[in-house]
Amino acid sequence: MEDLLGWLQGNLLTVFSVGVTLVLIYHYLIEKENSVKLSKRYRSSIFEAQSQIFLNASHYLISGNKDLAIKEFLNAVDLNRETVETYFALGELFRSNGEIEKAISVHRSLIAKQSMNEQMRLRALKELAKDFDKGGFVDKAIETYKDVLKINRDQEEIILSLCRIYEDIEDWEQALNYRIVLSKIGRKNQSETISHILVQKAKRHLENGDIGQCDEDLELAFRYAPSVSAKILRLKLYLIGGHIDLAKSLFFELLQESPIYSSFIFASLEEGVKTKGFKQNHYRECLKLLWGFFLKIKDRDLAASPSIVLSKVRLLKERDQYDNAYEVLKASFKSEESQSQVMKIEYLKLLMDLGKNEEFLIEVRSFFDGLQQSLTRHFCKKCGYNSDNVFWRCPQCHEWETIQFRWKV
Repeated sequence: MEDLLGWLQGNLLTVFSVGVTLVLIYHYLIEKENSVKLSKRYRSSIFEAQSQIFLNASHYLISGNKDLAIKEFLNAVDLNRETVETYFALGELFRSNGEIEKAISVHRSLIAKQSMNEQMRLRALKELAKDFDKGGFVDKAIETYKDVLKINRDQEEIILSLCRIYEDIEDWEQALNYRIVLSKIGRKNQSETISHILVQKAKRHLENGDIGQCDEDLELAFRYAPSVSAKILRLKLYLIGGHIDLAKSLFFELLQESPIYSSFIFASLEEGVKTKGFKQNHYRECLKLLWGFFLKIKDRDLAASPSIVLSKVRLLKERDQYDNAYEVLKASFKSEESQSQVMKIEYLKLLMDLGKNEEFLIEVRSFFDGLQQSLTRHFCKKCGYNSDNVFWRCPQCHEWETIQFRWKV
């Protein structure tokens, strides 16, 4: 099964061309049956010419030559303008080839054809919306997608496209509305995603200094799902309000539940809070108290997490406590889970800083013996997108909470 899926992914163009050809042959047979007004000789000459055109177009598609395939389909349209599937195939080819204006023209002409039934007209409208979307005509894409929904509300693909657009332009109110609609008709649970969107809304209110509205949206986010991003924002609000005990409790809970996200938690908290009229110094003082609490945590499970250990080492080095950092890192090597290359590099750096030259030489030899290449970034576990930045929504595949951390050398 995996081999079949792999072959299909590597030969999408071939599959598409075969599908188009089968559809066109089907319409060719139907049209041949119904074209009683034409003489037999004239019909035969048209059908033979169409067949040759379709075969040529398929050959060009398989070989990857979209331009010549488009030319052949244009010839088919010139030969018989009633072959609707040819128009659809041509419009999709124009769009995939980046010729958006031509794709728009094809699909608009289909919508304007009086002979089109409502089902085909709806299909053409959906294709036109995709043209606007791919071409970057955001307002027109939104308007056309909504026109499709006016005809048929239960269009999961269309609603998902609207969600993606509104999330891209950070219109969180509309993004929330359409995610809620999607949750009612779609097969996939949207609670986690809705929680993330509500967190984005809450952050916007926080930036504007509206703490009350921020709290309201955050409470709603928790009702949908206690996402990591929701807990981080609540932790920030505790620090803003000076509620250190509540902050410590939630922080410890976050680390226990999601130790792999500890680097994201630290990065998010240290970026501070962008709020009108907010005193950053107060926040920083509270954050220092939280870091002090973190360094005193004694938990066996957390001590086995590379991300937790490295965060401790970094904080200790920032406080010039190199001996303590050395002890923490050395103790962590008792766990096989902690035997990562990045931790060994950090250990080597500490040995140099502390002047432990003999131990450094022994460890560096061991390190090079087992060295493997690794990368330094966050990545999306669904599509593989890489970034040094923290992202809760993948910029490439647009899925939420697919981020993973990959230690690097």
